[in-house]
Amino acid sequence: MRVVATHPHDPTAFTEGYVFADRNHLYESSGLYGRSRVSSVDPTTGTVNRTAPLDPAQFGEGLASVRGELVQLTWKEGVALRWATATLSPVGRYALAGEGWGLTYDAARGRYIQSDGTGTLTFRDRSTFAVTGHVDVTRAGKPVTQLNELEWVAGTVWANVWLTNEILRIDPRTGRVTGVVDVSSLVPANDEPDNVPNGIAHRPGDAANRLWVTGKRWPTATEITVS
Repeated sequence: MRVVATHPHDPTAFTEGYVFADRNHLYESSGLYGRSRVSSVDPTTGTVNRTAPLDPAQFGEGLASVRGELVQLTWKEGVALRWATATLSPVGRYALAGEGWGLTYDAARGRYIQSDGTGTLTFRDRSTFAVTGHVDVTRAGKPVTQLNELEWVAGTVWANVWLTNEILRIDPRTGRVTGVVDVSSLVPANDEPDNVPNGIAHRPGDAANRLWVTGKRWPTATEITVS
């Protein structure tokens, strides 16, 4: 891992989802009951340009960007929220059985990929959000658990692992982990055990090995390259 640049990040954001809609527009889902929101963020300055709060009874989770729309999971509330990208106004919702953790979008196959805190990735239909398949993730032949925030990059899925400093690169066809990045050196000093890495974004137009990473209540977001 090589650090390319470091940018400010909102230290109050309990980051659950992190995604570029295009090169200039970055969006973030922040969790916690009573504080969850979806926000438009300036990538370079970290300034929150626009934000939309969730119902206080909803805990915001993973976030995906698809054709002018953002889809935001909730943790245990049984819905995925849909927002207009340009205005962050609500445009609908999908039913969501079970827990929602991470979400990304596979544009090549027109499907969402979701995590739920286990070692299984769930594939969902672009139009209906219905489940179309699953894959179990393994690392060196052993099951993986607690997959969290996800990012789709050039045919692979990158995933944070809850309460660790590791980011996994996953082959979505087989579920096999094909790479591991340790971001321990990026974790700010803090006394909160849940202020862990939990944001992975790929800026459109960048090389496939260049990622933006941040975490829960982190004051910085860092651009890195990985091998």
